[in-house]
Amino acid sequence: MLQLKALVIDDSRVMRNMVMQNLLKARLAEFEFVEASDGADGLTKFNPAEFDVCFVDWNMPNMTGIDFVRQARTVPGAENTIMVMVTSEKSMGKIEEALDSAGASAYICKPFTPEDLDMKLRKLFDELEAKLLKEQQPAPSGGLLGKLFG
Repeated sequence: MLQLKALVIDDSRVMRNMVMQNLLKARLAEFEFVEASDGADGLTKFNPAEFDVCFVDWNMPNMTGIDFVRQARTVPGAENTIMVMVTSEKSMGKIEEALDSAGASAYICKPFTPEDLDMKLRKLFDELEAKLLKEQQPAPSGGLLGKLFG
């Protein structure tokens, strides 16, 4: 099973726990979680070489989730990190802002179930798993056979 390190950013401890529990129940991957209490805290912990995915609430003090995504996307290497907005913001304008202008990879509205997470994230996680497996493949060896079959 895919093993991922996830940064869960929400000002509510209860909501962070709910996100983590539902992700475990969805069985999309095996997760190692790191928690952050707002976007500013998340930004201090975010390192794209360390995290595969971030789950980010929109409305938080100090730095909103959308501002976290915008700033995190400027960090070199962050283009490979899946950024998931997990929020009660349901308007099309907010969804478009997150996905189109801020650079979020997916958008999940609260409340949600493990099945909602699976439906919204399965394709992204399958693509990530295929990419990680491809990166683990040894480079083709030289010679004619390596060129033909590598």
